[in-house]
Amino acid sequence: MTKPSLNVGISDWKVNKGEGSIVTYALGSCVGICLWDKASLIGGLSHIMLPDSKSVAPGAAMNRMKFADTAIPDMLTKMLTMGAIKSRVTAKIAGGAQMFQTSNEKFNIGDRNVAAVKDALRLLQIPIVASDTGLNFGRTVFFYTEDGKMEVKSSTKGVKIL
Repeated sequence: MTKPSLNVGISDWKVNKGEGSIVTYALGSCVGICLWDKASLIGGLSHIMLPDSKSVAPGAAMNRMKFADTAIPDMLTKMLTMGAIKSRVTAKIAGGAQMFQTSNEKFNIGDRNVAAVKDALRLLQIPIVASDTGLNFGRTVFFYTEDGKMEVKSSTKGVKIL
């Protein structure tokens, strides 16, 4: 029997081992990052909201799960403590849409989030094996840790299995 889903909110992440799923809803400009170790069946799903924690004022309270540069390494560390092996970890990403039309690149958070996620994964030497990013529609992601499947649902584009 499959374990119930773990729900990941905005600026949150969860890790699971074995059977079960992790779900995050309403990815607009945010990006969902699934990390998975096929051999140990350990996987995590992060819902990042912003690209870079450097925008937080020094000394200010900070939710590390909000930013690509802090959430991804933190989630990987948790996976490693559960028995994942870094050299086996792969990534799948979804989201990073441009939800509002603008000619000002500063306001295209989706593109900036996707770039920051790719940079963080590159620095950690984690290959991206599948992605569904950009464009102008929201997504919901279901991640199944028993087989590494990422199911991306959209009200306008249907379901895509990565």
